Amino acid sequence: MRALMLMFAIPVALSAQTRQQITRLEDDWIKAVIARDSAAFNRMLAPNFVYTEDDRVYTKAQLIKEIMTGTDTVTSGRNEDLTVRLFGDRVAIATGWLVMSGHAAGGSPMTLRYRYTDTWVRANGRWRVAAAHDYKKP
Repeated sequence: MRALMLMFAIPVALSAQTRQQITRLEDDWIKAVIARDSAAFNRMLAPNFVYTEDDRVYTKAQLIKEIMTGTDTVTSGRNEDLTVRLFGDRVAIATGWLVMSGHAAGGSPMTLRYRYTDTWVRANGRWRVAAAHDYKKP
């Protein structure tokens, strides 16, 4: 009986640990946006990463360029209603609301809300985003 309990406890513990890891990575994404940290995005995004927002599709390089050269200034951000779903030990899907505040190009205050889905894949011991989709709430 004890061996059976251990057999089920290990995957549950790993699941909780993985969910916490993905949650931290989602928070790191926000920090990278605020800091315009291209090195962080290069670490977090898979080489063949694809991003969609509304009717646009971006490669990894295109998204990083967009973030680095964008005219809005993001000063704070947070995840709301973040849920991490695991598919085995190599794929995690994170969904939630990304709320970012700062200043638009002209200096006026802004708050943006995005409903997102991020697909994280673990390869070579690292979690990286393979695909992401955002929908900006009007």
